[in-house]
Order: sequence, then C-alpha cells, then structure tokens
Amino acid sequence: MKLPVRYLGQSGWRLQFPEAIIYIDPYLSNSVQELDAPDLARLRPIPFSPESIHDADYVLITHEHMDHCDPFTIPKIAEASPQSKFIAPMPVLTILRGWGINENRLILASEKWETLANTGVEIHAIPAAHLHIQRDVSGHLSYVGYILQYAGRRMYFAGDTCVHPEVFDAVAMHSPIHTVVLPVNEHNYYRAQRGIVGNMSIREAFQFALDLDVENVIPVHWDMFQINSASPEEIRAVYDHMGCDFRLHIEPDYINIGGVDISVVIRTLNEEEYLEELLEKIGNQDLKGLKAEVVIVDSGSKDKTLSIANKFGCHVVHIEKENFSFGRSLNLGCRSAVGDVLVIASGHCVPVGNDWLMKMCKPIFEKKAEYVYGRQVGGVRNYFSEHRIFEKYYPKVSQIPQDGFFCNNANSAIRREVCLDYLFDEELTGLEDMELAKRLVQSGGVVAYIADAPVYHNHAETWSQIRRRFEREAIALQKIMPQLQIDFFDMLRYVVTSCIKDLSAVAKGVSGNTKVKDIILYRWNQYLGSWVGNRQHRKLSYKEKEKYFFPE
Repeated sequence: MKLPVRYLGQSGWRLQFPEAIIYIDPYLSNSVQELDAPDLARLRPIPFSPESIHDADYVLITHEHMDHCDPFTIPKIAEASPQSKFIAPMPVLTILRGWGINENRLILASEKWETLANTGVEIHAIPAAHLHIQRDVSGHLSYVGYILQYAGRRMYFAGDTCVHPEVFDAVAMHSPIHTVVLPVNEHNYYRAQRGIVGNMSIREAFQFALDLDVENVIPVHWDMFQINSASPEEIRAVYDHMGCDFRLHIEPDYINIGGVDISVVIRTLNEEEYLEELLEKIGNQDLKGLKAEVVIVDSGSKDKTLSIANKFGCHVVHIEKENFSFGRSLNLGCRSAVGDVLVIASGHCVPVGNDWLMKMCKPIFEKKAEYVYGRQVGGVRNYFSEHRIFEKYYPKVSQIPQDGFFCNNANSAIRREVCLDYLFDEELTGLEDMELAKRLVQSGGVVAYIADAPVYHNHAETWSQIRRRFEREAIALQKIMPQLQIDFFDMLRYVVTSCIKDLSAVAKGVSGNTKVKDIILYRWNQYLGSWVGNRQHRKLSYKEKEKYFFPE
C-alpha cells in the first residue's frame, strides 16, 4: 500500500491516509524572519497557503518553536478546516488557546497509544530532547515526536531531537519501526552561537536508524534556513560512506507501507517454456535487503503457465482475450502491484545476471530517470537477423539519460507513480512503451538505457508470426510518429540492403543461425509487415525513414 505524503519543508508533512488527512508541523509562512530573525529567510518556497487547507482532519505539532508551531499558519488552518483537531504537548496547547482555537479541538499529546476516531490511525507521543528532555511539574512533555501506526506499520516522526538514551529507548519499545523521519541539522558550536539549538547530525541520525533496524529513513530539517541547512548530496554521501542497509528517501511522494519495494510485472500467454527459468532468476536476485513481488497478468494460458506462477507464489491477475491489449494488460498489472518501482518483463525473457533487478532500478531509485529499459540479447533459437536487430537497438553502452523516446517493455522499469499518472495506451497494437515514453519526455521526464542489465530475449517464431509482429508495430507507430511512411520501393530496398549487411556479417565470422534462406525470409517478413502496417501514411523525410527502418 502506498501512503501519499507531501514534504512541506523543515519538519512539515501532509499525510493522506484513506480516512484522514494529517498535517505535521506545517510551516507555511515566513514568520521566523518577520517576527524573530531578519536574516533567517526561508530558502524553500511556500508550497501552498494555509488558507487553502480545507482538508485537515488532524494537525500534529511537536513543540512551540515558530518553525513548528507557526502563528501565521496554525490559526489559518483552524479557520479553513473547522473539522480539524490539534494534537500537541502542553506548552503548545496553551499557545493555541491564546490564538482562539476552541478547547474541544485540542488534544494533549499522550505517552500512550491513542486511536484517532474513524481513521484507522493510532498515535503515541515520544519524548524529544531539544537539547534536553523537559517536563513540567505534572510530568507533561514540552517537546515530543510521534509514532503513527497504520495497517500494522509504525512510522516515527521525531520532531526536533538530539540522540538521547530516553528517546531511543522510548522508540525501541515500539519496534519494529517501518519508517523514521529524523532531523539532520546537527547541533554545533557555531549554530549555538547564533541561538540555533540544532538536532542530530546526519551520521547520528543514520546510526540511530541502524540501531533501531528500520527499513526506511527520511531526513528532514535540512532545507529551510541557510545557516541550518544540509544538501541532499551531503546526506547521500554519508549514507553511501556508512554503507547503511536501510532505504534512504529524500522528499518522497509516498511511504510504501506494503512491504514491497520492487514489483516485477509479467504478461503471459502460454509461456511455460521460459517462465520457470525467469522466476527462478528473479528469486535469485541480490536485492540488497529490498523486497520484491511478481505480478503475472495472464490472458488465457492453456499450458502450465499458471501452475508455474502459483508454484513461485506469484500474484496472478487475469484479463480476458477479448479485452486484451498490450497497454491494457500492463495497466492492470501495474495497478495490482505495490512496489515503488515496476519492472516489466516479457514471459520469454530471462535475466543474464543476479544483479539485473538492482541495476534496472538504480537510476529510478537515484531519481536520474523515471523510465528505463535494459539491454536485450537474442537466445539460442533466435534468427541471426534478430540478433542483429538487438545489437542495433540495445548497444553495450548505457545512456543516462538517453536522447529520444525509444523504449521497450520486454525489459524495462518505471517509477510506479509515473506509470499510474501516464498509463499505457490501451488502444495501440504495440509499442505502448514508446508511446508513453514520448509523452513522458515531452513533459520533461527522463528515459534511460541500461546496458549492464541484460536479458536473453527468446523467440522461436514462424514467418507469419514475425510478419504480424512487425505489421502491428508499424500500425502503432502511425499514432506515435504520424509523419512516418514507407513505400513499396523502400521496403524492397530495405530487404535487399539488410540481407547484404547480414551476409557481410556472416562472412566476417559472426556466429549464429547463419542460413542464407533464413536471413532472406526474416528480412522479407520484417519489412513486408512494416510496409503493410505503415502504407496508409504521408511521406516522411529520408533521414527519419533510414533511422527507424534501416538496419545498421
């Protein structure tokens, strides 16, 4: 399950639970500079005005400092969201009363589990040491963090705190903790001279998380004021240097509380020949502590495909043949998946190595690309000419990012929210990957090619199957590139030229299925299918035709 979240800067959050919207420490103004310190201008733009917040059910406040309990934000949320309630330590509740917020909307942060009515969310206040743990004569805390529990997962939002034995013990008492949100603006001499208390250092925060054995860490309190800042590059450098085994998220769009990081989505129709080998390879991947699932989208297999999928514990969803399209089946599978990254694989592709998944996902985890595709190598039964096609479109050198929008879903990965935002075209007869990639690139997204994440792409097609495959792809290409056209004489020229190039490669000693008859028949069916599928369109420049139809 994905919990949509939005980072508001400093320690602020918007959490979108199915039955409630919760805000934590929203600082949506420039009050610190205007009321306290003229030199502390906010670096991060205000994401939206507090007056626009009409959906707040609960607002959690960790302590009374202005960048957490903002006099220009909290009263306006209270007015704009009259249904909202405010949970806070005693000193903050006193401030809220002074701002005119009614007593029946105020809840004292409690060091015991409390259920937020009709939300499925439970909450537990944790002491915070800023720099020290403070209590009044009644034992009420002045500074708190919060553990939120939902769907069996616990998330710790630390507020402002240093590492302190009582803080650690209070959190550890409620282990396992799925996600920790920790401040990384370290307390040091120079900040203290400026009157800034500071919190954990990056190293302390990461060691705190390691000692708790958490799955995910989200650093905060690094981005708002220049004197109190850190950079994402610095945070990632410490993470890499320490060799941490938790997942680091900087400004995430959601928290994955489903326990799955990577979902492998496989379309199947009678794929028994290679499916077991593919699933074994997936099971043997070195995931560096991450978790993966396999989602099978089956369109009516009659062989052993489904029994193999069940043997490996795959999540199987079905699509009727009459409703099938490449895009529709993938959308169904991707909606059924829960991983942060969706890896899409053909049922007759087999990964070459045990690092395939991590290498496919790395550019997405590192936010260098939203959509990637990996190298494809022909299997032992593929025709020689298809090996040559693979060599052309899947070279040995990665491109991150790549130019253009070529992509192929036989071996690809896409960020889940990107996939669900764009969705694959459900009417195309093929090339749904390129069509989505084109829209993504046009809107500023990044597509990348990963050469060191190869798969064996196994084909044993008849000549008519080859012809139909290229024909349907040419039909789909009409929508993606409507200017593209191939005429009958282009087709003949491409057949002759590609055969000559293939035979030249054979003469140079390139190995494979090098029968002359097979080379001629493959190229004939390839370009005949392309011509039949494409011939209804207007002319295209010679250069573009060469790029998309002419083999190197």
